[in-house]
Amino acid sequence: MQISKKSNGKKNETGILIVVEGIDGSGKSTQIHLVDRWLQSKGYDVFFTEWNSSETVREITSKGKKKARLTPMTFSLLHSTDFADRYEKNIYPLLRAGYIVLADRYIYTALARDTVRGCDKSWVKNMYKYARKPDLTFYFRVPIEIAVNRIISGRPKLKHYEAGMDLGLSKDEYESYHIFQSRIVDEYESMINDENFVVIDGTLEIEKQQNIVRRNVLQVIKTKNKLQRGIL
Repeated sequence: MQISKKSNGKKNETGILIVVEGIDGSGKSTQIHLVDRWLQSKGYDVFFTEWNSSETVREITSKGKKKARLTPMTFSLLHSTDFADRYEKNIYPLLRAGYIVLADRYIYTALARDTVRGCDKSWVKNMYKYARKPDLTFYFRVPIEIAVNRIISGRPKLKHYEAGMDLGLSKDEYESYHIFQSRIVDEYESMINDENFVVIDGTLEIEKQQNIVRRNVLQVIKTKNKLQRGIL
């Protein structure tokens, strides 16, 4: 559990939930890690969590993925169990304790991926209805070609489920990836207005993206502080 030792003495106040979303290779993880270090350097209590990282569920999910035996519904249920475990043990308690919780992927990942895999969107939403709505959600938008190049530059091939090979979209993993991720992008794009995503151009220089992200984070912190003091 990655919890900063620093404290601002406001443990009885409601914390702030900041989420980053986007397809693999969008650059979201780089940005949230930079925010994590920046906030901790400012003395805030920060907790970082990422998708599919529950110690209770991760090993089972990993085995299923390696054997390529997960059906869309099994895939969805495993990830919802992973999220529930992390939410109960870390996310919710720390938000109540006044922490700033940074999430690399949240329920929107499930809504996008599971829907594309054929799961009923209402059913998926219902599984996550207990989850608190983020105070701030960044959506990193990048062309599919750029995302692919970023991913394959660090490893020799795409992963089976990452490329959507389980859906039979194409025998070629790169074509399958393009089709699968394009459909996920469509799902994300459909959520922008309803979920109040802050859209970030993922093709900008890392520093420029981070400046935009920090401005929005500071605004949310400022607004939350005013609400807690009864000014707004």
